Amino acid sequence: MKNLQTMKHNVQKGFTLIELMIVVAIIGILAALAIPAYTDYTIRAKVSEAGTLSGALKTAVEIKWSENGELPADFDEADMTGNTFKSTYVSTISMADGVISVRLKGINDTINDQFVVYTPDTTTATNISWDVDSSDVATKYRPKP
Repeated sequence: MKNLQTMKHNVQKGFTLIELMIVVAIIGILAALAIPAYTDYTIRAKVSEAGTLSGALKTAVEIKWSENGELPADFDEADMTGNTFKSTYVSTISMADGVISVRLKGINDTINDQFVVYTPDTTTATNISWDVDSSDVATKYRPKP
C-alpha cells in the first residue's frame, strides 16, 4: 500500500523546461506579429483625425457646389472665415479652389509635415465625391474619403 501512495506523490507537479520554452517561443512569435500591426493601427487612427477635422469644411464646399455650381476658392467663399482647424495631430488646414489640404503633426518622423489632400470630384452633376489619392501620406495610412 505504501508503494501505491509513494507513486502518487512522484507524479509530475509542474511544467518541464521544454514546455516553458515552447510557451515563451509562442508568445514571442505572437508579439512579433502583433506589434507592427498595432503600430500601423495607431498611425492610421492618428491620421484619421485629418478626415474628422476637415469634415465641416468638406460640408461647406459641398453646400457651395450645390447652391452655385462652383467650388469655393478659399475659406471666405466657403463661409468658414475665422474657424481654426487645429488639434493634436493636425497643424493646419488650407483650401484652394475646393481642394482641402490637411497638414499633419505629432505622429512620427515620416508622417509629420505631410499632407492629406481631399480633392473634390465634380464629374457627377448631383453631388461631390472626395478623393485622397494626391496625398503625401502612404496609402495604408490614408483615411477614407
